[in-house]
Amino acid sequence: ANKRSQLLPGAGIRCSPWGSDLPQPRAPSPARRVPIAPTPPTRPVDMAKEAAEMSEETVHMIERSAGKDPEGALCPGDTKEMRAVVLTGFGGLNKLRVTRKAMPEPQEGEIKIRVKACGLNFLDLMVRQGNIDNPPKTPLVPGFECSGIVEALGSNTKGFEIGDRVMAFVNYNAWAEVVCTPLEFVYKIPDDMTFPEAAAFSMNFVAAYMMLFEVANLRDGMSVLVHSAGGGVGQAVAQLCSTVPNVTVFGTASSFKHEAIRESVTHLFDRNADYVQEVKKISPDGVDVVLDCLCGENTGKGLGLLKPLGTYILYGSSNMVTGETKSFFSFAKSWWQVEKVNPIKLYEENKVIAGFSLLNLLFKQGRGGLVKTVVQKLLSLYEQKKIKPLVDSLWALEEVGTLMVGRDGSVSTGTPGPRSGRAWLITYKHTLGLIRTPPFGCVSTPLARALSKRETS
Repeated sequence: ANKRSQLLPGAGIRCSPWGSDLPQPRAPSPARRVPIAPTPPTRPVDMAKEAAEMSEETVHMIERSAGKDPEGALCPGDTKEMRAVVLTGFGGLNKLRVTRKAMPEPQEGEIKIRVKACGLNFLDLMVRQGNIDNPPKTPLVPGFECSGIVEALGSNTKGFEIGDRVMAFVNYNAWAEVVCTPLEFVYKIPDDMTFPEAAAFSMNFVAAYMMLFEVANLRDGMSVLVHSAGGGVGQAVAQLCSTVPNVTVFGTASSFKHEAIRESVTHLFDRNADYVQEVKKISPDGVDVVLDCLCGENTGKGLGLLKPLGTYILYGSSNMVTGETKSFFSFAKSWWQVEKVNPIKLYEENKVIAGFSLLNLLFKQGRGGLVKTVVQKLLSLYEQKKIKPLVDSLWALEEVGTLMVGRDGSVSTGTPGPRSGRAWLITYKHTLGLIRTPPFGCVSTPLARALSKRETS
């Protein structure tokens, strides 16, 4: 059996065709990206025959199994434990651990989901650093969005059945193989939407839609400036703007992303250039909407670019993050650069300033019903093929640290985002991050490959 064991594609797991080998951990490669649809290596004839003879029961077992543990195998019988990424303390990448935890069970009004993909957003980086208001105590499992299959239902959870394909918001704990979350934060997904797409869909498109249409009231002929146009929210904003006639989109992004995203916006500028003057050359009166995830000096610039009756919306503060760990200097610099808002000046200039936090809206302010309505509108646009999250590559769960590191040692935001499933991290085009888990456990290599191919299709 040992001689016939094969390496599952991209997963770093060894497992014999008969399940007699234990999965062996492998150190993550610092710069390894796994293509979404890798060409499987040549398989011995006898193993191909064996795969064809695998029963449906085995397939079902894989779908419901927990993952491997770095210290040994976690086969289908180990139903009380799961793998998860745990943040042991606030700080750098060395604070993240892939470990084994007790599997949660749904309480009243909750749904238990077997995670197929989960998202990595800039907020997750800030959580890792402890760079947020009232951070929770560690250790904790990061992550706020995921997609997967309903595995169990708590009481009073009408409308869902075991086996439903769903996406969900979670108040932490998404970077795990199993999550439980309240019914109101779970949404069924279309049959043709993949799990990675669903994980890339919820946070990015809901935030973009609510800022554009619920806060700024985007209409025909308006103009929008969006920072970090190469990020997940930025690309969602661009797609949603294309659903409204005659909307002009100005975007800023790092120069190395321009080629990939140029077609998605009307005018694209380098984030380090004097974009204020560039915008005014094209639109002397300014813009109707500014979507700012940077903060700092960009707040004053954004307010200055607004037309009368224009709306500036702050939905992040990524300028406060400049390295692997929390920087008091970066925080102080960003705070100092924020222009102090004078309400009288807003009144005189007919300008609106607003803030938007989707997670606070969901988990602190009780607006889950409003968000559910927005999700249904977005799914309608998806089914009309007007919007679509873009996925680019897969990453292993153990490589979450690598995915968080950008070219300057900071978070790799705005780069292709990941999708997740069972033990992989994947990146979405022009977004960043999700975690996906590959088929693991005691299963033959050919069948595992087949399932991996099916899940990424």
